[in-house]
Amino acid sequence: MKITRTMLTAAALWFTAAAAVYAASAQLGTWKLNESKSKLAADSPRNNTVTYTETKGGMMKVTVDGLDKDGKPLHWTWEGKFDGQPHKAKGNSVVDTIAYKPVNDRTNGLTGMKEGKVVMTGTITVAKDGKSRVVSTTRTDGDGKKMTDKTYYDKQ
Repeated sequence: MKITRTMLTAAALWFTAAAAVYAASAQLGTWKLNESKSKLAADSPRNNTVTYTETKGGMMKVTVDGLDKDGKPLHWTWEGKFDGQPHKAKGNSVVDTIAYKPVNDRTNGLTGMKEGKVVMTGTITVAKDGKSRVVSTTRTDGDGKKMTDKTYYDKQ
């Protein structure tokens, strides 16, 4: 009985780790915003290019370039693990930290926080063929107004 329980626990841990690796792998590369398909709230920034790269220690780095709500260039980065824990977003005016958590082999959930308060939640889902992805987010602005964005990206 103990051996079976131990084997089931080990298998569950292995599948969780495998899901994290595959979710990270599906996201890797450079993604370009497909504005014609995307539905963005009026005050939303445009993340024109998003690049995911692996760094040391099993970490991921996300680099984003685009335009802020006023049309000015923006650049921000995030480095961490897809482990559901918040990691610092540098240069992002909407959130201070983002926590990415694998949902399955092609989807990550995300939670963005500003000054310790959740201000954004969503999902990032890569298509089965790996050539596109959809980012669906709901965020709350400083006045408590909720905004929903659905952005489409093509792999470069």
